[in-house]
Amino acid sequence: MANYKLVFKKSVSRDLQSIPNKDVVRILQRMELLQENPRSVGSEKLSGQERYRVRQGVYRIIYEVADELLVVTVVKVGHRKHVYKRS
Repeated sequence: MANYKLVFKKSVSRDLQSIPNKDVVRILQRMELLQENPRSVGSEKLSGQERYRVRQGVYRIIYEVADELLVVTVVKVGHRKHVYKRS
């Protein structure tokens, strides 16, 4: 399987600033695993959207997959209580 390129929306850096550093390290490691297999065990497709989510502790990583371009775009990162709310 080919490796996907990992791309971040600009807002993701702001999302990570509010998270403790020890958790940010784990989240970044989890994001790197998305390059190898974006639809791995533990990832779920969000209903009504072309997005997926993966859990890392109490945090969620929301991302989109473009198979034809081999790109995974991380859209949002946040605590499970807040990440699904529209802004």
